[in-house]
Amino acid sequence: MFPELIILRHLFTVLHGRWEALRADPEAAYSTEAVIVTALLAALALTAVGIIVAKVVASANNINTGGASP
Repeated sequence: MFPELIILRHLFTVLHGRWEALRADPEAAYSTEAVIVTALLAALALTAVGIIVAKVVASANNINTGGASP
């Protein structure tokens, strides 16, 4: 058997065991749900910061500093 397939087989065995453990304990899913919600909120916050930075930079570029015009 190829070494890559042995690694993949082990990976699927471990994932299957973890999946079964999560299904056996209904309270374990809450932590997964909380992690997903937190990740989504962090992504939204980063998006909001990116939009604000883009607007501030655009406004800063429009400030006339009285320099010589060509």
